[in-house]
Amino acid sequence: MSLKLGNLKLTSPVFSPSGRLDKKYGGDGENKSPPLAWTGAPSGTKEFALICHDPDAPLPDGFTHWVVYGIPAEVTKLAEGQKAEAFTPGVNGTQKTGYMGPYPPNGHGVHHYYFWVYALGKEMKLEPGLGRPELLRAIAGSILEQARLIGTYER
Repeated sequence: MSLKLGNLKLTSPVFSPSGRLDKKYGGDGENKSPPLAWTGAPSGTKEFALICHDPDAPLPDGFTHWVVYGIPAEVTKLAEGQKAEAFTPGVNGTQKTGYMGPYPPNGHGVHHYYFWVYALGKEMKLEPGLGRPELLRAIAGSILEQARLIGTYER
């Protein structure tokens, strides 16, 4: 899958790029998803998909914290604590739907949480329950642009 960058931008009012996520967004806090917003979607966007992934987790492929897709093109933000079921929920690294906040091993250092938003050029109509690898394979040919926002967390 090739990287498709453009004017799409992902932001959050509660953390800056590479900024620390507050404990309330962590698995050892309130475990709420942070609010996110995106702007600059390319013309022809039909829907969005979103993934949060920690490549620093001590697992072969890191750890996926959130997968949600089927987000209509007119939606440009997700509220704090947004339920994935409002759209099409995928599964996180525990094979459950919904957001699972950062919870790196104690003393493992700073982990980086990559929030990715993908603007898709067609309505995918994907079944619920896809994991990160399955979703990325399914949308690969439909990505118009993608953007990321990285947050950090340490315990």
